[in-house]
Formats: sequence, structure tokens, C-alpha cells
Amino acid sequence: MDNKEYLKQIEEVISNGRYKADWASLSGHKTPDWYVQAKLGIFIHWGVYSVPAYACEWYPRWMYNPGSREYEFHKKNFGDPKDFGYKDFIPMFKGENFDAGKWVELFKRAGAKYIMPVCEHHDGFAMYDSELNRWNAAKMGPCRDVIAEIRKACEDNDLVFCGSSHRAEHYFYMNLGRKIESDVNDEEYRDFYGPAYLCPEMDDTEVFSYLPNALSPVGPDEEWLEDWLVKTCELIDRCRPLILYFDTWIHHQAFKPYLKKVCAYYYNRAEEWGKEVTINYKHEAFPPTVATFDVERGALTGISPLPWQTDTAIGKISWGYIRDNEFKPSRQVICDLVDIVSKNGMLLINVGPKPDGTITEEETKVLEELGEWMDINGEGIYGTVPWRQFGEGDVNNSEGSFMDNDEKQFTSKDYRFTYKNGYLYAFCMRPDSDTFLIRSLKIMGERDFVTGSVEVLGDYSVIDTKRSAEGLKIVLDRKPDSDKPVCFKVEIT
Repeated sequence: MDNKEYLKQIEEVISNGRYKADWASLSGHKTPDWYVQAKLGIFIHWGVYSVPAYACEWYPRWMYNPGSREYEFHKKNFGDPKDFGYKDFIPMFKGENFDAGKWVELFKRAGAKYIMPVCEHHDGFAMYDSELNRWNAAKMGPCRDVIAEIRKACEDNDLVFCGSSHRAEHYFYMNLGRKIESDVNDEEYRDFYGPAYLCPEMDDTEVFSYLPNALSPVGPDEEWLEDWLVKTCELIDRCRPLILYFDTWIHHQAFKPYLKKVCAYYYNRAEEWGKEVTINYKHEAFPPTVATFDVERGALTGISPLPWQTDTAIGKISWGYIRDNEFKPSRQVICDLVDIVSKNGMLLINVGPKPDGTITEEETKVLEELGEWMDINGEGIYGTVPWRQFGEGDVNNSEGSFMDNDEKQFTSKDYRFTYKNGYLYAFCMRPDSDTFLIRSLKIMGERDFVTGSVEVLGDYSVIDTKRSAEGLKIVLDRKPDSDKPVCFKVEIT
């Protein structure tokens, strides 16, 4: 099927379906119950960009920028970009040790309920078998339909398969190659490198910062936007993700009519499948209640009335594999998870496998420790809703994106709350003794709620409790032997 035929199919699906390509029709779309209850997912950044394993997953762009560290590294290790371009990494991307079953088993042990591989990153290389994009993992590199294998492994392990598309940025992503002698300018590879649009009056810094501006008059033309539309709908049909995640730049004004079509097409397709789905978006790409808001490497400071998500990574420097990445400790990931869930959110935590398809020892260790903690405390995470307040204590997030690399310095005075089935779950974020005081549960008078039994999740015993005007005091049989959050289960009678 070519683009013209696919465009016709898209119009037919929208015409015949319940959802139309306008916000009035798309508003009120419900965030799936399975998603709200799941709370924890795994993001996977694996692609050709993992082969150079340097700087970050934006290496494909910056290797064409003279003076950048990526450019100098590339010339030293692979040659001049005119002789060795990004496309030449594809045969080196073999994935010889890739085992989707082992990946998904690890993710399941970590406590994840949904799995989201990047189906296509900014570089334009699809990780699934595409009829519309010859540059894909089924035909080149690993010569395997990576996404199909992950989806099958998810089904075998009763986990939800999701997928992300970062193709929107591909319009300009490789444009620095236009400014030098490189293979980006070779028409033979135009279908891989894309338009690589370069506004001639901008310098390198402005190209990076200016193009993503939502109100910029510089935007993709109709031909490219239609191509983006059909490739996105092909991903929907071939991969059938139950969440479709979009990275940035879809909020550009030129995308708006096409976003409505993608959304209507996807939601109508999901009704044909009999599945509950949603779209993840950033910034102001969608109105509220059309899709699910996502904060990249950040969080909210309070409870959101609508479910939302944080996507972040175990790696601090790069989403994809690089040799000198730095990694968050499992305690930081766990504290972020608890904080996000207390505010009506879900956490999508990323791993960046090596080019051979193995997951780093550092990320594996964090996932294993996360799973051990979830085995004990997951009761206070899965299927919960926010309490009347998200928590107590002095430590909170700084609202916004790219704010979560530094670990928050929680103390024993910081708590986060969730609620489920008649029980309040109170997480002490940094236990340091055998005695705890939850000030938010102080006695407040005749209109107060009443508490009943108090338990602690894990291998500890509650030996005394007392609720007073000061708060709920809890004494354990011993000080917890871990600095990870400890969870109290308080009955509300």
C-alpha cells in the first residue's frame, strides 16, 4: 500500500468510526482503567544510535556539526561524515544477543505492567517491519522485526504492549548535514535522512532551539505531514500499541490537523480491536481529556485531577546506550515512583540496551531492586488513587521537564499517601528509626475520619500505635534495614 492508498484508508476509517478529526469529538476520551491501575511501565530506547555509544541518542544529529564533540569523536573513530555517514552504522547494529523474552521477563520482575519500545526515533530508522519505510530493522541491521518480537513477549507474559513514535522531529533532525559535505545531501538517501530542513539564516544553535517552537512559521509542508500521517497510522496498524507515545514537536501548529486525524484513526481502530487505548503527549499538543499528558524527566508538584505520566530514564546522561552513562540508584527510582503515584500519575522508566541487545548491568541491578521492593510494597502502588493530599514534609519536586536527575533529599518527615479499598497507604520516604509520626493523621475533631488497624508492609511488626492531636505515632519492632520507603497500611473505618 502506498501513501495515496493509505490516505484513502485513513479517511474511510474516520468517516465510518465514532471518532472524528475534531477536538469536540475527541474530547472526553477516557484514560484506560488498565493504565491508571498499572502505575509502572518500561520505556526502551534501542536503535542504530546505540552503535557509536557516545554522548547521547542525539549523536546522529550532532555528528554532522563541525566543532561539536560528537563530530570530533566521529572523525577520529569512524572518519569524515562525507565518507562514513550515519547510515553506515546500520550494518554494525546487529542485535546478535537480543532476546525479547529475557527483556520482558526482567521488566516483569521489576513490577512493570506495560512495555513501551521506541518504534522509530528521530533518526528515521523503524524498529518494525514497515512497508512504507525501507529503512527498518526487519530488512537491515538485525534483520528482525524487533517490535513484533517484543509485542509477542509481552503477550506471553500478560503485560501490555505500547509503542512510541519520535518521527515528527525527523523533518529537521539531520539538517546539520546540509551545511557540510556529507551523505545527507545525497539524493539516494533522502528517504532515510528526510527533508533535513535547514533554515539558511540560522546558525547551529538557533536551528536547535528555534525549530521546535510551536508558533514558528517555519514548519513542515503538506507532503511531509501526509507522509508522517501515513507512517504513524501504519505503526498503529502493524504494532497495535495500547498507548501511542509522541515525543516533542507534534505541538507545532502545522501538525494540528494531522494530529486530529491520527487520534481519530487510532481511537476508531482501538474500538475495532475491542481495546482501551490512549495517546501520550507533551506540552500543549492536545487539549485536556483527549489524550494523557506526559512530563519528560520531571513531575508535578500536586495532585492532578486527570491521570498523567512521567517518562524518565535510569541513565542520567542518555536515553540510549553510551559507554560512560551515569545511573540513578534504585532508591531514587522508587521514591520518584511513590511521589508520582501519590499525585495521580504513572511512571515510565527507561532502559537503553547495548547494540548487541543486552541490557547493562547497572540498569539490570536497578530493575531487580525495584522488583524486590514492589513485591513487598506494590499493594500500596497498583490500583490506588490519591488521598485527600499527596503527602507531607518539606521536600517536593520542582515542576517542569528535565528536573529529576538530582535525587530529592527526603527525610523521615516526608510521607506520600495513596488509597485503595478502605485503606490509606502512607510511605515514609526515608526511614531512619523504629518510630514514625504521620502528622496528617492527627485527630481533628468530631467530623474527623476514624482509623482502625495499622500494619506495615514487609518483614516488620507494629508493636504500638497512638493517634493524638499531634498525629499518628507508629512504633515498629526494629529500625528498617533499608533506606528505601517503608509503607504503612492504615485502615479507614
